Amino acid sequence: MSLLRTPFFEHHVAAGARLIDFGGWEMPVQYSGISAEHQAVRRAVGLFDVSHMGEVRVRGPQALAALEHLVCNRVADVAIGASQYAALMNDNGGIVDDLFIYRLGEEDYLVCVNASNRAKDFAWMVAHNPFGADFVDEGDHWAQIAVQGRHGPAVVQALTDVSVLGAARGSITPGAFAGVEGCLMARTGYTGEDGFEVFIPAKDAPQVWDRVVAAGAPFGLLPIGLGARDTLRLEARNVLYGNDISDDNVPLRGGPQLDRAPRQRGVHRPRALGRPQREPTPSPHRPHRRGPHPPRPPADPQPRRRGGG
Repeated sequence: MSLLRTPFFEHHVAAGARLIDFGGWEMPVQYSGISAEHQAVRRAVGLFDVSHMGEVRVRGPQALAALEHLVCNRVADVAIGASQYAALMNDNGGIVDDLFIYRLGEEDYLVCVNASNRAKDFAWMVAHNPFGADFVDEGDHWAQIAVQGRHGPAVVQALTDVSVLGAARGSITPGAFAGVEGCLMARTGYTGEDGFEVFIPAKDAPQVWDRVVAAGAPFGLLPIGLGARDTLRLEARNVLYGNDISDDNVPLRGGPQLDRAPRQRGVHRPRALGRPQREPTPSPHRPHRRGPHPPRPPADPQPRRRGGG
């Protein structure tokens, strides 16, 4: 069975990338080297091909109800043009997948899911949709790049007439990008750096790669493979599905990003999330203090120097 390829595959080959089988996709694991690529994102800016990720469009009057039934966060808090990181839950409180939900309109959401879970996630959503919302698998419609690093916003701004430099973290803005109409520019990412993830209509995507490379050259942009993508997310303490979270993990064990149980009634709320919080038990070796802490002693007037001499 042949491996799947993104619209940017030929650009990876031309750049001399080392290609691997990543969940059925032929993807670049590195170009110049994982360490150099990692440092490029931390110090300047990097370009990632993340077109293997899945996208699900959720529309209709019951779209919000359906999503709140499926995930552990309160989707009603997401304004139009904003996003939310959440976990897709199973009946036992485990995590089907972690995902981003982008609200594009009053009754219009785009959900970005992990590449390895594309088919599984869509099937789960459709099977657990008692509200009749419209779920459409748009994974083949979109290509996706991530421009991450301190200079990422400047690179993206150089390729669009829409003002994005002042965009809030987590926002998503429609507009033309690198000469392609119908794109979505989201100020999100999974590297711990500022930057954007750009959704591009797949049929028009191949031309975008070289344009981003050219726009990013003055900023020191490098193409980044999956190897550095993993070290960057690990350094930022972002979880990886299948390694840190899974169908057997509840969000309270998935790290601080997923530690947000729903508070409203009528949500698909597995039993594992419904346990009451226990009062803290005072330690037998230290009295449980209530009220304000005692005042701290005055600062040393002579600051201490680090090290000797």
